[in-house]
Amino acid sequence: MIALLKNTAFFVFVVCSMPLFAQVQPGAYQTQEYIPLLADMNVAVVGNQSSQVLTNDKRIHLVDHLRSQGVNIKKVFAPEHGFRGKEDAGASIVDEIDTKTGIPIVSLHGKYRKPTAEQLADIDILVFDIQDVGVRFFTYLSTLHLVMEACADAKVPVIVLDRPNPNAHYVDGPMMEEENQSFLGKVPIPLVYGMTIGEYAKMLVGEGWLDTKNKLSLQVIPIANYTHQTPYELPVRPSPNLPNVQSVMLYPSLGLFEGTPVNAGRGTSHPFQQFGASFLDITNFTHRYTPTPKSGASNPKEKQKECYGLDLRNHPKLDRINIDWMIQAYRSSHEPEQFFLNPGFRRHAGTTSLQLQIEKGMSASKIRDSWQSDIQNFLKIREQYLIYP
Repeated sequence: MIALLKNTAFFVFVVCSMPLFAQVQPGAYQTQEYIPLLADMNVAVVGNQSSQVLTNDKRIHLVDHLRSQGVNIKKVFAPEHGFRGKEDAGASIVDEIDTKTGIPIVSLHGKYRKPTAEQLADIDILVFDIQDVGVRFFTYLSTLHLVMEACADAKVPVIVLDRPNPNAHYVDGPMMEEENQSFLGKVPIPLVYGMTIGEYAKMLVGEGWLDTKNKLSLQVIPIANYTHQTPYELPVRPSPNLPNVQSVMLYPSLGLFEGTPVNAGRGTSHPFQQFGASFLDITNFTHRYTPTPKSGASNPKEKQKECYGLDLRNHPKLDRINIDWMIQAYRSSHEPEQFFLNPGFRRHAGTTSLQLQIEKGMSASKIRDSWQSDIQNFLKIREQYLIYP
């Protein structure tokens, strides 16, 4: 068993109308749809700890399940946080060999972020199965993008096993501008884009956003019993600092603090469920906590400092990005001229204007108004690639 705990072609699938109480079945669970496509193939898997299949009421890693069905897994490509999903954000990860299976695990967050022609030379087909959370700066999107480009160039077909997006119920935030594109966002979409990763893959191809002259054979294995409004609790944390529903829900809003010196809960038992800093005005914030090194956050911001901020562990469900918290923190900072870390903040926001708007004292409602034209234009593009209502 693999050691976890230690040519453009679209294949559009019609999802039958099902009652919302029916159990959601991610694409990976639809084994009858894709395992026959892998017979007699040399297969690569892009996956991590979230790449799991439910069989006989037991969760098993996709790689283990495919091997048990006689599929020849030649190698596994792993994204940020590593194959086991335990490494710090931004950490450089080296290649390894799985000790139990001998399968090479190739890091796409180390020396390379895009598979090389040599790494794909012995591959007939690639399967992508990673849990996304629907936020543009969550880097699994960029990994998918670069993998698709590499496979197009190598003429390797791609199968995306679709998974629910826990933030698919709304579209919001500033649009990514070309001058601020990076691994935190490579295409012109809002910060929260309201699509599953399979729908997003279709859009990358359909909009011509892949940097390749070759056509990609793309097949999406759909989720059963799912709509964009279907509540879905992730069975496995998608990254070390998104441990529960609340953190995933707050991530689009609190993730923007990653481009500031403010701590967003890393180094605590409640990451992305609180924020604070030692340099925020204590009279405006009553919540206190002290970040310390933890697994997945070995060197958190404001380490060993008492932080003043907000406890959001019981905050109601959001259906839009909360900008008020960023504005409140900026206005309460004793060091406002050092509040925004660039280019980090611009790359997280996707735009230069958000920082300028906050510095000029613009209200959250006015800032939100400035996004609406771009959002409406994006919704028209998005509509073409939706698989689910």
